[in-house]
Amino acid sequence: MARRGGGGQARPSAVIRGRATPYLYLLPAFLVYAAFLLYPLLRSGQFSLYDWPGFGPSEFVGLGNYAALMGDRRFLAAILHALILIIFYSVLPLVVGLVLAAVLRRGRVRGLGFFRVVIFMPQVIALVVVAVAWYQIYSPRGLLNAVLELVGLGEFARGWLGDPTFALPAVGMVGFWLQTGLVMLLLLAGMNRISNDLYEAARLDGAGPVREFFSITLPSVRGEIATALVLTIIAALKTFDLVYVTTSGGPGTATTVPSYEVYNRAFNLKQVGSASAVAIVLTILVFVINVFVSRIGEEKEVRR
Repeated sequence: MARRGGGGQARPSAVIRGRATPYLYLLPAFLVYAAFLLYPLLRSGQFSLYDWPGFGPSEFVGLGNYAALMGDRRFLAAILHALILIIFYSVLPLVVGLVLAAVLRRGRVRGLGFFRVVIFMPQVIALVVVAVAWYQIYSPRGLLNAVLELVGLGEFARGWLGDPTFALPAVGMVGFWLQTGLVMLLLLAGMNRISNDLYEAARLDGAGPVREFFSITLPSVRGEIATALVLTIIAALKTFDLVYVTTSGGPGTATTVPSYEVYNRAFNLKQVGSASAVAIVLTILVFVINVFVSRIGEEKEVRR
C-alpha cells in the first residue's frame, strides 16, 4: 500500500519501488513468448543434433547435420535464392517507396487517404490468396501473357513460373508488389514529421527538389529506412507460402528457399534433424542481418 510522506503526499510502497517490479510486469508476456517461441526454438536446436525421421529411434550426430549443409548444393542454392529475394523484397521497394513518399510529401495529391489504403492493401490480404492470384496471372494463359499479346509483345510470353530463368524473378516481383506499400507508408510517416521550416530555409538558399531530398528528407528518415529494411528482409528470408503455392521450389530447385527446405526435408524427405539444422541456420542468418541493419540505423541516428 502507499504511504504518506511528511508533505501529505502518497509514496509508493517498498514492493512497488522494488527493482524487480518492472520485471514482474513483463513476466506474463515473457512466459507466453517463451512457451510459443523460445521453447520451440530450443527444441529445434536439440533435434538438429540428431538423425531422426520424425518417428522411432534417433541417432545422435552432433554437428553432423550442420557439416552436411555446408556441402549441400540444394541448401546453398536456397540461401542464394533468399539473398536474391532481398533485392525484390527490400532494395527495390525502398527505392520506389522513397520516390513515391517524397512525391506525395512534396505535392498535394487529392484522395491521398484512399491512395494509402489501396497501396497498403496487399499487406492485409492473406498471402495464400495473393499467391493463388499471382499464379493465375503468371500462367501461360494468364493476364500477363494476354497483355503482352495485346501490345504486340507476344514473343515474350511464356510460362513464367515454369521457366528456370524467370521463375525466381517472377516470385520476387510478387514480393516487390507486397512490400512497396508498407515501405512507402513508413517513409511517408517519417517525412511528415519533418518541419516545413527546413524546406523553406533550403529554398531560400537556392536548393532545388533533388538537393532538398538528399540534404533534408533522406537524412531525416534514416530511422524509418532501417525499420523498413528490417521488416522486409525478415519477410524475404522467411518466405514460404508464396513459394509453396506458386512453384513448390521448382522448376527443379530454381525457387527453393530455406523456409521451403525446412518443410521439404521434414515432411517429404523425413529428415527432421536436417530440417531443424536448416531452421537454426536461417534463424541465425535473419538475426545477424537484421542486427547489422539496426546497428547502422542507430549509428546514423546518433550522428544526427
